[in-house]
Amino acid sequence: MEQNTRGLVLREVSYKEADKILTILTEDLGKITVSARGVRRKMGKSTASSQLLAFSDLTLYQRHGRWSIREGRVLELFDDLRQDIERFALGAYFAELLEAVSDMDYTDPNLLSFGLTGLAVLSRGEREIALIKAAFELRLMCLAGYAPEVLACPKCDSATPQHPMLSLKGGHIHCKSCLPDSAGESVALDQGSLQALRHISTAPEGRVFAFTLGDQGMAILGTVAERYVAAQLERGFRTLEFYKQF
Repeated sequence: MEQNTRGLVLREVSYKEADKILTILTEDLGKITVSARGVRRKMGKSTASSQLLAFSDLTLYQRHGRWSIREGRVLELFDDLRQDIERFALGAYFAELLEAVSDMDYTDPNLLSFGLTGLAVLSRGEREIALIKAAFELRLMCLAGYAPEVLACPKCDSATPQHPMLSLKGGHIHCKSCLPDSAGESVALDQGSLQALRHISTAPEGRVFAFTLGDQGMAILGTVAERYVAAQLERGFRTLEFYKQF
């Protein structure tokens, strides 16, 4: 069986002397595991399209239920990321997040589309890196089914909560006085970070990263985004720890 598709490499693992095992998020097949034979040789036929974060036109074939690359033509390598170790490390974290929230053999074109948008924004360097990270984390949670309820406090129905908080487990904003947090499961927001959270959750894909925030609000938003991902997915990320070294 042969299949043509486009896909983004989310993970690469060296295998044998010259091969790789890739995890690829594709347009037509969802997330799949693919064997890439001979790509660790300098003149390997699909070497470029088998790199982490490479987005390519792919010709795949399936044998005994396993996919392999027959041919790959690179569409985007995000070359600017590869010149900046901090941004490349963050791109690798984005890839691990995409892998975590996507399902094997289940197609969700929104995840791939937003992943490519986030990597493009990160590669261009037109926005503050902390803003890109927080916006990517929060919007990806929305796309993956973990969207926080950000319109109003669930107890008093106020759209302008007094001393706003975000429940990390419950996934909703609330007034500090309405739902006192005795278990440390909520994190404080300010008005700037609350508005940014609402923007990220509801803006069209092309406008997700189009906002500004002061230093204090950005620090709050960054903490909220990272802790929300950890609370909702109940796991850590090795690439995040690597990124934090920079």
